[in-house]
Amino acid sequence: MDKEVFVLCEAATEMGGKLNLLGAFDHIYSRTAPAIHPQCAIVLRVRFYLIEKGDHKIRVNIVDEDGKQILPGLDAAISVDFPQHINSVIKNLIMNIHGLKLEKFGRYSVDFAIDGRHEYSLPLHFVRMQQ
Repeated sequence: MDKEVFVLCEAATEMGGKLNLLGAFDHIYSRTAPAIHPQCAIVLRVRFYLIEKGDHKIRVNIVDEDGKQILPGLDAAISVDFPQHINSVIKNLIMNIHGLKLEKFGRYSVDFAIDGRHEYSLPLHFVRMQQ
């Protein structure tokens, strides 16, 4: 399995296997805390190989710098199958989040696990804007 894209963005769509991203970011700015980011998406584009054929469970957690989850984990299931004579396939996964609430300024992490095994993390920084 190879990660081709793992990003936090404003919005994403998929059409016919093509992945469309809008506004990738890793910082959220606010004058006050807590703050609510109204809409965003966690996007994954993962390449699977023949040996990984079958069903897989995906879990994404967003945690603060103390490791505390800031919203319930996002779960998904994907089935990986291969057309004849193809040795790798792409799976796109878009997880939309409405009303992402960040309680305190600091570092957060978007963590991706497959089949119970942590694979990747993205940093997310919640930064106080200067007056």
